[in-house]
Amino acid sequence: MANLWLIPALPLIGFLILFVTQGRLPKMIVSVVAVGSVAGAAVLTLLAGMDFAANGQEPQTEVLWTWISVGGFTPSITMYFDGLSLVMTGVITGVGALIHLYATGYMWDDHEEPEGFSRFFSYMNLFVFAMLMLVLGDNLLVLFLGWEGVGLCSYLLIGFYHRDPANGYAARKAFVVTRVGDTFMAIGLFLLFYEFGSIEIQAVLSAAQAEWGDGTSVMATIIGLLLLGGAMGKSAQVPLHTWLPDAMAGPTPVSALIHAATMVTAGVYLIARMHDIYLLSEEAQYWVAITGLVTLFISSFTALTQRDIKRVLAFSTMSQIGYMIMALGVGAWSAAIFHLMTHAFFKALLFLASGSVILALHHEQDMFKMGGLWRKLPVPFLSMAVGSICLVALPFTSGFYSKDAILLTAWDGGNGTLFWGGAAFAAFMTALYTTRMMIITFFGETKTEPHGHQGLNMNGPLVILMVLSLVGGFIGVGYVGSVLPDGGVGEFSHTTAIALVTTAIPILGVIAGWLIFRVKVIDPAKIVESAAGDALRRFFFSGWAFDWLYDRVFVMPLKWLARTNKNDIVDWIYRITTAIARGVHHVIALTQSGRLRWYAFNMAVGLFVVFLIVLEVV
Repeated sequence: MANLWLIPALPLIGFLILFVTQGRLPKMIVSVVAVGSVAGAAVLTLLAGMDFAANGQEPQTEVLWTWISVGGFTPSITMYFDGLSLVMTGVITGVGALIHLYATGYMWDDHEEPEGFSRFFSYMNLFVFAMLMLVLGDNLLVLFLGWEGVGLCSYLLIGFYHRDPANGYAARKAFVVTRVGDTFMAIGLFLLFYEFGSIEIQAVLSAAQAEWGDGTSVMATIIGLLLLGGAMGKSAQVPLHTWLPDAMAGPTPVSALIHAATMVTAGVYLIARMHDIYLLSEEAQYWVAITGLVTLFISSFTALTQRDIKRVLAFSTMSQIGYMIMALGVGAWSAAIFHLMTHAFFKALLFLASGSVILALHHEQDMFKMGGLWRKLPVPFLSMAVGSICLVALPFTSGFYSKDAILLTAWDGGNGTLFWGGAAFAAFMTALYTTRMMIITFFGETKTEPHGHQGLNMNGPLVILMVLSLVGGFIGVGYVGSVLPDGGVGEFSHTTAIALVTTAIPILGVIAGWLIFRVKVIDPAKIVESAAGDALRRFFFSGWAFDWLYDRVFVMPLKWLARTNKNDIVDWIYRITTAIARGVHHVIALTQSGRLRWYAFNMAVGLFVVFLIVLEVV
């Protein structure tokens, strides 16, 4: 398909219309512009995908214009479309359009920001545009433009309810923490340009293979680790993950967009796009896998102790992105992207369904103030049930196809016991905390009565996402399972026993969750009655005390320095200089009396001094 530029252009046009009109358009027109522009981009993506398949899946490059021309440096605005770009663009526009449609109902009667309807959707459209530029850019500069763009939009949307200082803090935290990762990434991009004199992604990867093909290059490892640092920030991987739970301060559709279609998938895409670098460095690839494994392990325990339904889903996203990062590290490139796609379906479904529950309960997010809702909110309940079984990866759901591909590839690869064992245990924990969330939210005694009726614009996207979540894995395995050159999903050398164990683990987790949290064979309340049990619960609840650690290592020392330096030591340098100048001026001013005899006397003294100096010199 020609004119690939139209795909990101439509959301950008929608943003410009909503931004320029500054809320003067009726809500219905705003909804049509916002949803229509993203849905139009989804249609164009579908046409591009059909054309891509018809042309034998040959990558397509489209040069738009030269961005800068300085000496020999002439980067261009160029679109690059291949299998990876197609999957990412389809997720961003397709799932993004459904989230936009849902948001028109969710935000219609928003009481916290009644004048912000148009502003909200302008930010959402800009978010989609930035993410599209990130995945379609053919050079590192365009990729970095989109990378920073999604960082800006996340800041704007997380802090959308800006009247509450806590929301502003959450937005700043997301911006600052991700900037740490961005710094690593920027250094890595500079090193790539320094090494190869180009920022064209395909040219850089080809040059890297030619120069570092023997696998002994230290620079390949350094650049791979720097790019991993960037991915840690955007994709909320340990240790740069602390911003993601606080990002729940934004409206629920923002959470869905960040977690399913945009922000957190950026790091996965970066490593997948630059995978040739990692193929040249076993060390860098190993640390990619370790990062994903540690993240999914930590986040699984944290999710098990949360009370806020959105924070449970936030830590769940960290865990699932951890699976993707680990998959990239063990060489399951296509499986990682496959799981990215299926995760987008069921995680968008879970967040939007939780938003319906929250909206019906007067914006209550504490699961322990819910309960007994499965009959009273049938569509949200069914949606969360479908999303949960996909998240758990019960057989023949979309999550089953993609997550099992990761686990089985981890078993086949090196360190199979470490990565398969850790990921399998996390899969059990996923089933456990997901079952807990469903039981506490929808079963038992009703604590808050739901109200209101949600229209087709909210329930419609839930139904579509339910279908995609259930059948997306089965349909997509043949197409998405081979977008990167790793042999494709489904080609394993594992034994039947390992496959059966991998399949059985989430089922056992659901059974254990039901027995613990519903039947209460083991009462969780009694476990935490002891001092040790309560301390462990609080430790997990805090996210393994990472915020506590960062507050004491970074935040508190910086605050102390700011208080100590509140008068600014740099300003003192200028103040002292000014005081000296004023003092000298005051002394000199004393000599200006206006009396001729005084001036004549000074001239005589001066001549006498000069005469003495001349005599001394001679």
